[in-house]
Amino acid sequence: MAKLKQFILISFFAGIFLLTLFACGGAYWSHQLLDSPLDIGDEPVLLEIKPGMHAKTVLQQLKQQEIWPHSSELSYVASRLWANPERMQAGVYQLQYGQTLRQFWQQLQAGRQHQFAVTLVEGQTLMQWLEIIGAHDYLQPLTSSPSELLKQVASDASWPSLEGLLAPDTYHFYAGTSALKILRKAYKTQQQRLYGVWEDRADELPYTEPYELLIMASIIEKETGLTGERDKVSSVFVNRLRKGMRLQSDPTTIYGIADFDGNLTRAHLREETAYNTYRIDGLPPTPIAMPSLASLRAAAHPATTDYFYFVADGSGGHVFSRTLEEHNKAVNRYQRGMN
Repeated sequence: MAKLKQFILISFFAGIFLLTLFACGGAYWSHQLLDSPLDIGDEPVLLEIKPGMHAKTVLQQLKQQEIWPHSSELSYVASRLWANPERMQAGVYQLQYGQTLRQFWQQLQAGRQHQFAVTLVEGQTLMQWLEIIGAHDYLQPLTSSPSELLKQVASDASWPSLEGLLAPDTYHFYAGTSALKILRKAYKTQQQRLYGVWEDRADELPYTEPYELLIMASIIEKETGLTGERDKVSSVFVNRLRKGMRLQSDPTTIYGIADFDGNLTRAHLREETAYNTYRIDGLPPTPIAMPSLASLRAAAHPATTDYFYFVADGSGGHVFSRTLEEHNKAVNRYQRGMN
């Protein structure tokens, strides 16, 4: 009987030892698995975690995309024991080279989603911006017409159009963000820029309200992309307005042409439209593009010049002239190739 008890006791402790050894081995193996890197190449990989998705499904998705080479079942067991994978937050995540499975679960638990970006460029029109936004896969699309958008974005004002009222910039967002949210942020930013510039504007400008300055800024934006020229272009148009001369700006005229094909003709310049500044006095009724802060500042602080004309010099800049005679000579030289 004593030997039997001794055998049972030895067997009991041997069993505990083996179980402990097995548990330690299992724990070691689990940690080794969790600290193994995902199979990500040089380019990051985007992975969408949908609401309510189970950890097993996520591992199967990693397996299918050949991101995780190990058994999804064993990986799930290890993850449940040591990584608590059920606390995932839905979203689109970017997986990086060298990232481990453990770090992946931590990323999902913390909700560190990938930030997407859309760049809305100065000098482009509202319709061009709507095309860019509409083409982005991770933005909720806009379903409203431009006139409805105006009410949704600028509900606190009675602008005739959204044109010019949105700030050019790069906007960051998470997957599933409404495009309307981007436009509202762009509107708020442009309002801050416009009214900040308006409060700091030069004296005796020929504008009665900030909106007129915004219109002028949009024209400057379309006429030149050179920072050093914006205030000179502004001075030409301000000088013309002060003297009662028409602006005679090609970009304004083009904006008023439906389905413009890139060729501005004499017939276009003779056509009666609200935007043909060869035919109308003063400013067009709305901006013709989205102006940058630099163009807003140029509209608010034109250079002090006696220029009334300018013509493209063929290298991205312009030649400025005081008189029509000087201007015609510049046109002959730079546009017609005549000396």
